[in-house]
Amino acid sequence: MILQLSPTILVDTPIGRGHTIFIIDYGMHQNSCWVVTMEKNGIVKHFDSNDIIVCTNFTFHINEEKNCFNHNLEIKK
Repeated sequence: MILQLSPTILVDTPIGRGHTIFIIDYGMHQNSCWVVTMEKNGIVKHFDSNDIIVCTNFTFHINEEKNCFNHNLEIKK
């Protein structure tokens, strides 16, 4: 089953932040595939559900602890 998301869901992935546009569910014996458009460059990538963290959303009280992947971010001085 393929679910198109409208609006998209903002997520953190192992390679950066992006917007989930589709979720592909292969059934109960396999993890779902999240199809994500990356914010940095617009490239579309597929991620296993274990590689996705939904970004903080204070309105719906989602991930208020700000869990996210530790990306190598450059600090400008």
